[in-house]
Amino acid sequence: MRPRLLLADDHTLLLEGIRLMLEPEFDLVGSVEDGQALLAAAKKLKPDIILLDISMPLLNGIDAAHRLRKMVPSARLIFLTMHAGADYVAEAFRAGARGYLLKRSAASELLAAIRAVLKGDHYVSPLVTRNALELLISSAKPGSKFSDRMSPRQREVLQLVAEGRSRKEIASILNISVKTVEYHKSKLMRELNLQGAADFTRYAIEHGIIMPERSS
Repeated sequence: MRPRLLLADDHTLLLEGIRLMLEPEFDLVGSVEDGQALLAAAKKLKPDIILLDISMPLLNGIDAAHRLRKMVPSARLIFLTMHAGADYVAEAFRAGARGYLLKRSAASELLAAIRAVLKGDHYVSPLVTRNALELLISSAKPGSKFSDRMSPRQREVLQLVAEGRSRKEIASILNISVKTVEYHKSKLMRELNLQGAADFTRYAIEHGIIMPERSS
């Protein structure tokens, strides 16, 4: 029986290229273009491998990975992303990643990465810097800043506000009340010293929660 793969990336052309590359060897059970759709698809399809990006609309890959680890613990997560920085790599593995590779090397590395992860190994692209690996294996304790203690729900609200979603839209996407959205937004503004929508967007971009092109 061929391994079941679920793909998550909001770049349609990239998804098509990956699909063509992997179809001969794997069973591609689905592809999605945002983090919320990824959670729903993973719960329904129960894939063996989930290939996901870090920067995705509605819910970024890091926060999605934390949720996926609890929802589908048997699924192995491989990040395929443009982010080569040490902080991104470390966050991905803390969130449960088994592999991390860069989009620019996908053509030459993707099959090897998936095969390694399926055997129980970890895979990190050689293009990722030494500093990233050093940070990954470090035993630094979690920080005491609010940004380090932010709850998953607060991060979700932060991302959606930064994407320009209204309170009603956020409430609908997260299946919570508008009042709850307002509560989280107010706390984020107070704790992170954010004054308005532009500050949310700036903060989200600086911390890799959204990409600059999604700020409009």
